[in-house]
Order: sequence, then C-alpha cells, then structure tokens
Amino acid sequence: MSKKEKVILATNDDGVHSPGLHQLADALKEVGQVVVIAPDRERNAAGHALTLHKPLRADEIRPGVFSVNGTPTDCVNLGVLYLLKGSRPDLIVSGINKGGNLGDDVTYSGTVSAAMEGTLLGIPSIAFSQLGDGQYHFETAARFAVGLVRLVLKEGLSREVFLNVNAPNLPPNEIKGVRITTLGKRVFDDSTIIENADPRGRKYFWIGLNGMKWEKRKNSDHEAVERGEISVTPLHLDLTHHETVERLRSWKEQLETEIR
Repeated sequence: MSKKEKVILATNDDGVHSPGLHQLADALKEVGQVVVIAPDRERNAAGHALTLHKPLRADEIRPGVFSVNGTPTDCVNLGVLYLLKGSRPDLIVSGINKGGNLGDDVTYSGTVSAAMEGTLLGIPSIAFSQLGDGQYHFETAARFAVGLVRLVLKEGLSREVFLNVNAPNLPPNEIKGVRITTLGKRVFDDSTIIENADPRGRKYFWIGLNGMKWEKRKNSDHEAVERGEISVTPLHLDLTHHETVERLRSWKEQLETEIR
C-alpha cells in the first residue's frame, strides 16, 4: 500500500458476502485503499461481543477481502492489531447494514459496535445503515458515504466520538436532505415477545421487532428518516451521566456507613 494513500478498513455484521458491504467498499475506493475484514456469516444483533474462548481464523478469500469466524468487534481488533498492523487504518467504516440502526438499536447492533471498537482503538469510525425490507437502495448510503468519509478524513472527529448514519429507503435523487440528529427511543410493550408452541406442545418464544412504536422526539434519527432525510448521529464512548455523578456524591457518607 502506498504510504500516501489513506487506508480504510471496512466491516459489517451481515457477513463478508453482503452486497451492502461490497457496495460501500467499492464506492470508497475513490477515497483510499479499502481492505474488507468481515464475519464469515451473519452476526446481527451481536452487539459489542468479543470472542475469547475459541480460536479465530482469518481467510483471505480474494485480494484485500478477509473472512473471519467471529464478530464484527473481532474483525476490527484482528484487522487493526494484526492484519493491518504495518499500515494502520486511517478510518473504519461498518456497513452498509441491511436495515436501520436507530435509537435504542445501537446498543444491540454489531454494525454500530464495530465502529465503537474502532473508536476505542483511536481510529475515526462510521457506521452506515440502509433502511429497507428486502429491497435496499444501498447506492444511497454508499454515495453519501464517499462525501462523509472525505470530510472525516480531512476534519477528523472529536475524541471518543463516532458517527451513526441511517439512510431512508429511497434512491439518491429522492433524498430530502441531511439532518444531524439525536438517538430516538423505541416504545416496548408485551407484544414484543411472541409465544408459540412446538409440535410437542412446548413453549418457545421470538423476540419480535415488527410493529414497535417510536416516541416523538424532535430531531431524532427516527424522525429524520421518516421524513426522507439521511440521519447522522454523533455517539460518544463515555456513557457516564455526569449530572447524576454530582447527585450520588451527596449519598457518599450514607453509603460508607454500609461498609463500616
């Protein structure tokens, strides 16, 4: 790889053969050298899981494309710390995910967790998701990714911040704009759990996501995509609620009596 050329690590949670991943990688080749390191199968909702109790294997299935028998987080770790250790990535992109990663979903998402892991390793990172249901306009998120990646490589990101991008299921010429957003909030109820019975009469359950509602929140990621806009949400690694830190300090003396 040329020292002057930017190195971009691309991963996902839909698997190394996902068309969204390769549409993203192909689009970003005009920005830099793209290396794909992705799970060998779908690892949806894997969250920030790291494989610690079995060996990992990375197979180069074609030049610059590695298949790993692990999670998206594994792929980023293996890529940054070993496979690309001689040419540390300048940027990590994750996606394009099949379906949105909005609001609370970011805590479950393997796509978003891969970008989180890149940020933990000190590399600017972006997660891309394309809304849809079987018919995905990956070209929308891919085209947007080129411009956003160029900006991030030029301007950088704040420390411990990464970006979560969601594109509505529209072709590029029908996108209404871009909005900088906050996370939305799902409304969970008892219809989320679907109960059924197997042929032996034993109960089993599905955790269903269809039909769940969203709270109405101004400038949320969900509101933006519902209006046909691409949502860009900055996420921060520090989950501390600093206002509550001050409140809990007033409990300090009482808490210390519990351990005396």
